[in-house]
Amino acid sequence: MKKIIESWNRISLIKKIICGLTVGVILALAVPQLNVISLLGNLFVGALKAIAPLLVLFLVMSALASQREGKQSNIKRIIFLYLLGTFLAGCVAVAASFLFPVTIALTDSTSTTAPPSGIGEVVNSLLMSLVSNPVDALVNANYIGILAWAVLLGIALRKAGDSTKKAISEISDALSQIVRWVIACAPFGVMGLVFATISQQGLSSLLSYGRLILLLVGSMAFVAFVVNPIITFIGIRKNPYPLVLKCLKDSGITAFFTRSSAANIPVNMKLCEELGLDRDTYAVSIPLGSTINMGGAAVTISTLALAAVHTLGIPVDIPTAIVLCVLSAISACGASGVAGGSLLLVPLACSLFGISDDIAMQVVGVGFIVGVIQDSCETAINSSTDVLYTAVAEFSRRRKENLS
Repeated sequence: MKKIIESWNRISLIKKIICGLTVGVILALAVPQLNVISLLGNLFVGALKAIAPLLVLFLVMSALASQREGKQSNIKRIIFLYLLGTFLAGCVAVAASFLFPVTIALTDSTSTTAPPSGIGEVVNSLLMSLVSNPVDALVNANYIGILAWAVLLGIALRKAGDSTKKAISEISDALSQIVRWVIACAPFGVMGLVFATISQQGLSSLLSYGRLILLLVGSMAFVAFVVNPIITFIGIRKNPYPLVLKCLKDSGITAFFTRSSAANIPVNMKLCEELGLDRDTYAVSIPLGSTINMGGAAVTISTLALAAVHTLGIPVDIPTAIVLCVLSAISACGASGVAGGSLLLVPLACSLFGISDDIAMQVVGVGFIVGVIQDSCETAINSSTDVLYTAVAEFSRRRKENLS
């Protein structure tokens, strides 16, 4: 048994996840009534959702409390890159939707959760989330509120004793280790998730929305392999693809299967360390990125909204398309960092074209059908660019310092 465990541990996580995915598909097609297998997926997702809020709180709090006063950081530049990347991702999705218009078969799929009714409600929700009760924010995984309280506590604890700072840092390290243990169980969790999806919906439900999936994945791929390299080249002034591909391989693939930017934070922190980035900077920018860096979500919101527009035959002019790019970027920043977090913001984009909530929620239903692929790709883009933009900001600063 010991040799079997040792052999299993020597296999890379990605290979183990692929094995779990394959077994899940086979079992779903062979014995779809064996519902106990889906419990593995529920346990995996539940564990990630449970630990992620605490992880974000202590990571940011520890980073700010331990940060040396007067030390230069790139946070402003990183936030600018986060917002720019999200906006450009929305532009790519809008352009792709006009070049390759897709229609969808609207069904009676609905949700019991009410979507935001307008951009004012989104802004109001974001502001109220900032002042949410800290305990309530942790319980309900309100990452905006968690981030706000973590920043305030971290700044307030800068003058605390070394023993207090060390205790917070050790708790942060312990929570990161727990997340690594949970992610180590990803092969079994993925097996359960895939089994549940295929056994309940069947492969045909995914194939029937093939064009929509291709448009979503194609737009995200264009962002990953064209837009991000351009941004990276402007920042570091050398071949951007080694850095872009490393971020996609070491961060994006793991995020693809965990489907949670927040849960992928320890992976991104380790990658930043391997890249030789400044810990005082990435310890803040990575948790922050899991909350506001949502290029993949902007693609999802724009693409699904325009799919509804094309289905209903609604004409769209250029000014309205530009407004949609801005709206999808702002809305994406309010999407939660957990699986499916961007879908409930689709009705907001639909409201720009006068589409009723009933129809808009049917589009959300379609989103959940294709979500097994869409949400995984979306999270991979979101999480990998957290590291990419952090690295670009720091390498750009170093390059300018060497030139001066």
